[in-house]
Amino acid sequence: MHLEQQLTTAIQQAFQQALGLAVELSAIALQPTAKEFEGAYTFVTFSWSGRCQQRPEAVANQLGEWLKENSTLVVDFNVVKGFLNLVIGDRVWLTQLSAIGADANFGVAAPNGKKVVIEFSSPNTNKPLHLGHLRNNFLGHAMAGIMKATGHEVHKVNLVNDRGIHICKSMVAYQQYGQGETPETEALKGDHFVGKYYVKFDQVYKEQVAALTKALGDPVRAAKEAPSLLEAQQMLRKWEEGDKAVRALWEMMNGWVYQGFAATYQQLGITFDKTYYESETYLLGKKVVEEGLSLGVFRQEQDGSVWADLTEEGLDRKLVLRADGTSVYMTQDLGVADLRYADYHFDQLLYVVGNEQDYHFAVLFKLMQKLGRSYAPAMHHLSYGMVDLPTGKMKSREGTVVDADQLMEEMVRTAAQHTQALGKIDSFSQEEAAALYSMLAMGALKYFLLRVEAKKRILFDPEASIDFQGHTGPSIQYTHARIAAILRKAKEQGIAYQEGGVADSLPLQPAEREVIMQLYAFPKKLQESAEGYSPAILAQYVFNLAKGYNKLYAALPILHEKDAALQLLRVQLSAAVARVIKKSMQLLGIAVPNKM
Repeated sequence: MHLEQQLTTAIQQAFQQALGLAVELSAIALQPTAKEFEGAYTFVTFSWSGRCQQRPEAVANQLGEWLKENSTLVVDFNVVKGFLNLVIGDRVWLTQLSAIGADANFGVAAPNGKKVVIEFSSPNTNKPLHLGHLRNNFLGHAMAGIMKATGHEVHKVNLVNDRGIHICKSMVAYQQYGQGETPETEALKGDHFVGKYYVKFDQVYKEQVAALTKALGDPVRAAKEAPSLLEAQQMLRKWEEGDKAVRALWEMMNGWVYQGFAATYQQLGITFDKTYYESETYLLGKKVVEEGLSLGVFRQEQDGSVWADLTEEGLDRKLVLRADGTSVYMTQDLGVADLRYADYHFDQLLYVVGNEQDYHFAVLFKLMQKLGRSYAPAMHHLSYGMVDLPTGKMKSREGTVVDADQLMEEMVRTAAQHTQALGKIDSFSQEEAAALYSMLAMGALKYFLLRVEAKKRILFDPEASIDFQGHTGPSIQYTHARIAAILRKAKEQGIAYQEGGVADSLPLQPAEREVIMQLYAFPKKLQESAEGYSPAILAQYVFNLAKGYNKLYAALPILHEKDAALQLLRVQLSAAVARVIKKSMQLLGIAVPNKM
């Protein structure tokens, strides 16, 4: 039985024995004690005052006295108004530490039989990945790790946007200005090479619109009639008709992009179980539209277009099929949702998509409910905010995005500078140093983008993200390396430690007690992260654990402790902290070094 369960059972007995009140276990809720007060758990008695016909303080004191006298868990208590703060005995915490050390899979839940599909990344094949994509990929990958650790069978999928007008814009620009260039001749990654032509298209298009506006005096008409745009629209029509030359150009340019994506994903440590392509799925939703028409969910207008009216649900009218019979994004998503369920029979379907699509997903989920899909309640949108830089908002078509590859290169250089400034890697080989710089750079980048709740907008500061002292990935990585060094020295000194088998009769210092309590909270924080679709909860947890350990490290001797029993305890505690830090960071997609 978990500690919280034992404690709630004891409080239930205290109500019966001390106050003569029969209470259901489900009615007893515990919360962590506020840091300014002594205790581990707090029971709030305000709502029990009426039933007990006593003031909240009196209820709390009677419960506390009974628990202190009769429970093997509670050694002391204090009451602040109606808050009963319970102090748990050191023997209990030491027993918990021993159990944590003995459990090689501590925190990881047994399989629960539930299937989760997580769709993330979803890049366009007209440009390389940028900083915004990084947040998407890190969130999706972290959620996959967290859901798997909490017992779910996880399937990571990617829906690549490989067709449409934006793709044709790059193709038109390459046709006109490429002059036979290839990624190899230009020494560019394939995605960067194709992205160059997307930017070129926008530059030419703007010039044409400006010239037409001057000639016609009508900017709206000029924007619609610019020659380059008309060519892109014509190319899209040819693509949809299966024109061989257009399809061959499309396959060649997309092939270049996929090679570039593969290299970026490898450096990011991102993998997928299955990749879908919009070119293969964009027509799927038409059958769903036909079904919706027969059910009265959709309505066809006189011009042939099909709409869903969700005004009664607090939404709006939504186009699901154009008048010419072509699909829109909603059409595709209706069909792909059915495809996902046919492929996986999921219990949860999680879309990791930016918050600019909040309305789109609200409509999609409502339509699937109205269409009678049994899985509709299992669909969830993990919405996340934009990532900004001090220079402002990014725009792909204008070439002002922060390219993911270039950012990673800059982060590695910054990590090297910071690490070299500390002067602690003189013994590293060139290969070991390079690996460390890369590990720190990716840790800084991933942690900075994951530590903030997904819905919040982020101002990314590359320099601050790599700080070894702040709320950063490298500071946590450094803590792990510090503990690894302690454990190596412990073995050199002949300290034969096992993480389990902790002596339960030793007195604990406050810093030790705090760290053990933090370790014990790991499974709960992991579960909260899964249920809240929030890697930020786990990120904050592991930072607090590292911070608590560093406080202990500063306050207490470890290897220099003269009492052999206390020395062994602190080594065992250090080993448990290192293991939980490593596991937590691993679930966030971040590696930790053993030397720094």
